[in-house]
Amino acid sequence: MTAIKAVLSELLGLFIDDGALALAAIALIAAVAAAVRWAGLPGLEGGLLILFGCLLILAESLARAARAKRRGGGAN
Repeated sequence: MTAIKAVLSELLGLFIDDGALALAAIALIAAVAAAVRWAGLPGLEGGLLILFGCLLILAESLARAARAKRRGGGAN
């Protein structure tokens, strides 16, 4: 059972390396989807918000990883 748990954990790690990055992206997508659905935000503007928001989230994650690497720690 421990081997299966280790394999599943490793497999999940392939897709979600940085939990904060994944949570921020999910929160962004949910917020924009709610704005499009209930606040009347046009779909194109919502798509652009998701695009640029995800780019900003990625840039912040890369900067955080670079700071951690300079300090001698790992990314996580």
